[in-house]
Amino acid sequence: MNKDITDILEGWEYKPTEISVRKIIGKDGKERIQLRLDLGLLQMEIDGRPDGKRPHGYESLFEYYKSLLKNHIKKYGTEENFTLDSDECFKLHHEAVQYYHRYLSLFHLEDFKRAERDTRRNLEVFDFVKKYVANNEDALIFEQYRPYVIMMNTRAKCSLALERKDYENALKIIKIGIRAIENLYVENGEEKLIETSREIEFLNEWYKNIKNTRPVSLKQKLERELKKAVEDQDYERAAKLRDELKKIKE
Repeated sequence: MNKDITDILEGWEYKPTEISVRKIIGKDGKERIQLRLDLGLLQMEIDGRPDGKRPHGYESLFEYYKSLLKNHIKKYGTEENFTLDSDECFKLHHEAVQYYHRYLSLFHLEDFKRAERDTRRNLEVFDFVKKYVANNEDALIFEQYRPYVIMMNTRAKCSLALERKDYENALKIIKIGIRAIENLYVENGEEKLIETSREIEFLNEWYKNIKNTRPVSLKQKLERELKKAVEDQDYERAAKLRDELKKIKE
């Protein structure tokens, strides 16, 4: 069997400034994701663990460690003394990187539902490690990425709302995401980082863009015109606009 991947990469050039990703159908008929790298590619399962493995018979190492916690509580009646050592944290981090590559790819494929799933999953891993880690320094390996993953999770949820043309909910989702990142910095005593956070800056700009470009309903348009008419003291026009608004409400 020829193991050279040159034919697979032919016509698919690597571009350093772009993320190149595509979906393919494997020999088994299953859909998979390929992410182009400078020296080749990453191939990932679209669901489950990205590398397709089932460690200890579970969907992921994270699910396996959660089962260990469940068994610990069942045996001792408490979660006390359940900890994750440095090696276990390293393995969870390595696995989280797989999910990072996949949700990044899913974003570019505009598969926002799965992107939301994978970003939420990694945030749950961060919470799990933070709570049960034996050495707090091991938790920092995960925590440094939390603002970014919150932003990406917010982007996924907001994109799903925009697909439904639910602009009001999309704006609310962005605000919640911004507050989550701000609260994180406050909790960590890093309030100064709020002003320089690229994640917050991106979400604020996106919020403004959606707010300024979203379609305006007839009711909203009339309400804006009414406000302007009152400000301009054009009471005759204001009265007509109020009548129009009443008709809509009726």
